[in-house]
Amino acid sequence: MEVGGPPLHPGMRDAGHEIQQLRETLRRHEHLYYVLDRQEIDDAEYDILMRRLQTLEEEHPELSTPDSPTRRVGGKPREGFTKAPHSSRMLSLDNALNEGELTAFDQRVRELLGGAPFRYVAELKLDGLSLAVRYHGGRFARAVTRGDGLVGEDVTENARTIRSMPLRAAGESGDIEVRGETLLNRRAFERLNEERDRQELPRFANPRNAAAGSLRVLEPAVTASRRLDFYAYLLLEGGNPVHESHWESLAALDRMGFKVNPNRRLCMDLDELLAFCAEWDGRRDELPYEIDGVVAKVDSIAQQFALGYTAKAPRWAIAYKYAPKRAMTVVEDIGANVGRTGALTPVAHLRPVVVSGVTVSRATLHNEDEIARLGLAIGDTVVIERSGDVIPKVVRVEAQGADRREFRMPSVCPVCGGAVVRAEGEAASRCINTNCPARLKESVLHFASRGVMNIDGVGEALVDQLVDKGLVRSVADLYGLTVEQVGALDRMAEKSAANVIRNIDASRKATLPRLLSALGIRFVGARTAVFLAERFGSMDEIIAADPEALQQAEEVGPKVALSVREFFAEPANRELVERLRAAGLTFTYEIATRRGEGALRGMTFVLTGTLPTLSREEAARRIEAAGGKVSGSVSRKTRYVVAGEDAGSKLEKARSLGVEVIGEERLMEMLG
Repeated sequence: MEVGGPPLHPGMRDAGHEIQQLRETLRRHEHLYYVLDRQEIDDAEYDILMRRLQTLEEEHPELSTPDSPTRRVGGKPREGFTKAPHSSRMLSLDNALNEGELTAFDQRVRELLGGAPFRYVAELKLDGLSLAVRYHGGRFARAVTRGDGLVGEDVTENARTIRSMPLRAAGESGDIEVRGETLLNRRAFERLNEERDRQELPRFANPRNAAAGSLRVLEPAVTASRRLDFYAYLLLEGGNPVHESHWESLAALDRMGFKVNPNRRLCMDLDELLAFCAEWDGRRDELPYEIDGVVAKVDSIAQQFALGYTAKAPRWAIAYKYAPKRAMTVVEDIGANVGRTGALTPVAHLRPVVVSGVTVSRATLHNEDEIARLGLAIGDTVVIERSGDVIPKVVRVEAQGADRREFRMPSVCPVCGGAVVRAEGEAASRCINTNCPARLKESVLHFASRGVMNIDGVGEALVDQLVDKGLVRSVADLYGLTVEQVGALDRMAEKSAANVIRNIDASRKATLPRLLSALGIRFVGARTAVFLAERFGSMDEIIAADPEALQQAEEVGPKVALSVREFFAEPANRELVERLRAAGLTFTYEIATRRGEGALRGMTFVLTGTLPTLSREEAARRIEAAGGKVSGSVSRKTRYVVAGEDAGSKLEKARSLGVEVIGEERLMEMLG
């Protein structure tokens, strides 16, 4: 507020302070959600904050500013993608949080249309990411995210991998635009989080964040692996609707081969619209994907134009938001589950309560920091929420228990008795015993995987049987398996069993860096393993090194060094190493060409796309063996981008920065 103006009324000063606080809070959460693909509060909490700010600005218009969150649509496009303008603005929708607000919307529409008859199209509000897809001559040409509503991110190559998105619109030869929602169904979301658990990456909070993150990754192959879905809801030509009604537009999209949600209804009045909303509020758990409400649109396009728009939303459409699925209960105990990566997750054992037709007796607490944030103790009364997750979450503490007890994370693993460690700066506590039964299957799969020990044939189905039947209680047990044992398992013929045993035997010759990476030492991947092997030359030297000595290896800092020391300090892990030594694995490393002395010394490379004969791991290994460096992103310091088939945005960025792009053949020439 300017100095020297007339004195402000105390109530206005208070309102000004609250408005400023609300704007800062909403801007922060918009940045987290729209720019960083993260979410700290749910939609209901966000809507309450936004509604409060809107009310205050309406009551005090003199305090309104053009940069308020109420005057904008979305966030800025993320770096790494080309920006693209929309053919017409992609606006957000106003929300109705209860039947009264939906009734008020209906009344406004009736008044603005002067009493003329109209009807609604009711559609499920899918919880995903809006996308505008352009077709030239009926063929898929470009896909752009909503962004700020005027300009979005060009994600064409990623969107092309979505199987439910036609690459050609059936029966259409003109230039059209199809807008729709990109999402992950619940099963795909669960699979994705299971995969992120295996890779020790943070889990996605919900399917919408997962869909947004999947569409914005830099590699189209990653997007393809995540099984995104696309539901079309709008057909445009030159930025304008093609048909006279929205209902006709949906039918036309269906005919063109687009996936259009069948759970929609033409409603002749408000009563029919309310009935549709109530029906799907009770049935949303039946759906394979997440919804958070119903979208109601005036059907006639002519009436839509007559109703027009506000600064941020159409007057002819609204999103009716469902209330969160919540209940109140008591935390009777808190236990610790050990996951497949060794992470210990606190779980609240609840007094059973029914939430949305399901009896809930457990809720995840994520980690010790989350328990501290909630101020939670055993015996407290809490509010829980079930939002499509298998295990619900605790939203807040409603009342402290009379005899409440604080939770302490176990210092030893409740499954195997191994040491539990929480690294500095990390939220999770972990069991570091590689052979812990709770994480054994994942340890074996990682050990055998491509780019690690490369034991072809040792996949998830086989590992499940080997562990479940007690044939493998440690990764070292792989080297004691026989053809007869493997051949006796389900779906394993004698020839297949012989191939598996042959591949296991061949892995004994894998280099020391591969073995180090295979052990599953936290923060020690393929690249760090090479640096450790180069610096120390043998497994024994690495085991004997203290943290200070370990940091002499390239790119090894205090966090990595401490992780290596903690791993080898665990007796069970030392026993594993000795068993692998006895099995004849490679424990020393001879450097044929030292880094910095090869033909590619001083050069930085970026790999993108699928190369004709080399895997990326092999190409990276050869570059580094010749003294070069491999980076994950393109910058002005990049000397060459090695591009293969289906190269993504890295190729575009290389061209924009003037970085030389080469193929595998040229790379092989440079390697000699």
